[in-house]
This record gives sequence, C-alpha cells and structure tokens, in this order.
Amino acid sequence: MDKLIRAITRDAAIQITAVLTTDLVERARNIHKTLPLATAALGRTLTVTSMMGNQLKVDDGSITVQVRGNGPLGTIVCVGEADGYVRGYLQNPAAELPLRPDGHLDVGRGVGEGFLLVVKDIGLKDPVTGTTVLVNGEIAEDITRYFAESEQIPSACALGVLVNPDQSVRQAGGYLVQLMPGVEDKDIDRLEENIAKAGAMTGMLDRGMSLEDIIRAVLDGFDVEFFEEIPVGYRCNCSHAKVTRALISLGEKELRELATADKPAEVTCQFCDKVYQFTKDEIDTLLIAAQKKSEND
Repeated sequence: MDKLIRAITRDAAIQITAVLTTDLVERARNIHKTLPLATAALGRTLTVTSMMGNQLKVDDGSITVQVRGNGPLGTIVCVGEADGYVRGYLQNPAAELPLRPDGHLDVGRGVGEGFLLVVKDIGLKDPVTGTTVLVNGEIAEDITRYFAESEQIPSACALGVLVNPDQSVRQAGGYLVQLMPGVEDKDIDRLEENIAKAGAMTGMLDRGMSLEDIIRAVLDGFDVEFFEEIPVGYRCNCSHAKVTRALISLGEKELRELATADKPAEVTCQFCDKVYQFTKDEIDTLLIAAQKKSEND
C-alpha cells in the first residue's frame, strides 16, 4: 500500500518527507494508457505533488503542479490534496523517445524547455502562484529550483519511477528534504554526502528498502524523529454535478452548438477518463441556466 512518512532531525534544522507511490502511478498508467516515458514523467510529478499537498496548512487546501514544456510529452498537470491523495494527466501519453546513453528513460528531453507552475489554494481570496524556469525537465531538479526561488527554502528532491518490461510500474516514490532556518554548514555537508551515498530512489526501493530505511540513509548520523505516516493514493473527485457546472460555464454559444447535435453530448474527465453523457433535453436545461447566469452577471 502506498504511504507517506514525515520526519525531522532533533539535532539539526532538517525536515524530510518520503512517499511510496507505486500503486497510484500504476493506476494512473492504466487510466491514461501511458507508454513508459509518459509513465515516468507523470509518475514523478504525481509523486512530488503528493508530498507538496501534504505540506499544505489547511485540511481542505489543494495544490496544482503544472510542467509546461515544449517536448513531445506536452503539458503535465497534477492536483494534490492536503491528505496526500493526487490525480493528474499529461497531453501525450503515447510519446516515445530513445533511451539515454545510460539506459534510462529520457524524461528531460520528453518534457523539454519551459516553465514549472505551482498554484496553491489555501482558502485565501486568490490562489498563491509561483513560476520558475525548468532546469532540465527531469522534475526533481525543477522542484528544487521552485522551492529555492519561489519559497526561499533550500531543498533536495529525489523522484523515481521504475518500469517493468511489460510496461507496468515496478517501483515509484520520492523524498523531499528541506533545510529550516538555523541549519549549520556542517549539517548541510553531511546531508549532501548522505544523499550522494544513498543513490537513486528507485534503486533503494528495488533493493527492498522501506521508507523508514530510506529516510535513515538520507539522514544518516542525525537524530531522526518520525512524526507522521498516512496512506496516499490516486483519487479523482469528478462528479456529474461538477461537470454540469463546467458545462454551464461554457456559455450560451457552446451549449447551443451542443444542443443542435443529433447525439447526446459526452464529456470525459481529464483525470480519470470517466465519461459523462448529457441528453438534448439536459443540454436545453443547461442552456436556460447559462442564459440566466449571463443575465445576472
């Protein structure tokens, strides 16, 4: 079962979140029929979105992470909730590229150049938005830059998705280490040595290391206190009512075009691919609602 664990060091100003996401990334693969390159890119983004959602200060908050690159994968969009559950999609799930010289999936070239956009809805009048230029499209380094530039939090992020020969997800997970005010240089040096020694996230998972083992490896030599463990997963909160509101927001022109069609209108959720059907009579009712909404605005 996928889960998220948080810990801090008692003797240094360091905090860490680690998450296992193998099942939720596999579910995303099945929903969106992704090929390995897209599985890795979407899986990494879902993984970090889960950790970032868990950092929100309000229970009903949400966070949207968009990776807007010019590569063949297109834009990646993931939404996370405060409980660590996530959903997401990308524009081209069938994108493929040759493997890198080291034999790994070329996620960086698949994403390409562009921007990382993070939008937090934490109950304020307007969402909080941060944007940074992509470092290399590999997601982890891009998230590290985001925290440094937009939130002024020195961080280290590791993300990984390991795909089986049959294209199913073998391992997926990640960790996010963040330095708090007052951290000492010697502790930063030790942390950097530990991260280099620990190696890739998927490698640790594939060797059978638990999240607790991984946290202890990254924070080797520190006094570690674990203080939260929660289940996480892939969850879409779409509904007929939400789709109905979205159709009304399209406006009179679009709804009138749908009403003239000879077959029921179909709306597919981008996050879970569930299809919602609306009959001509239902569209006519929505058109009346849209007209009233326009008169009141």
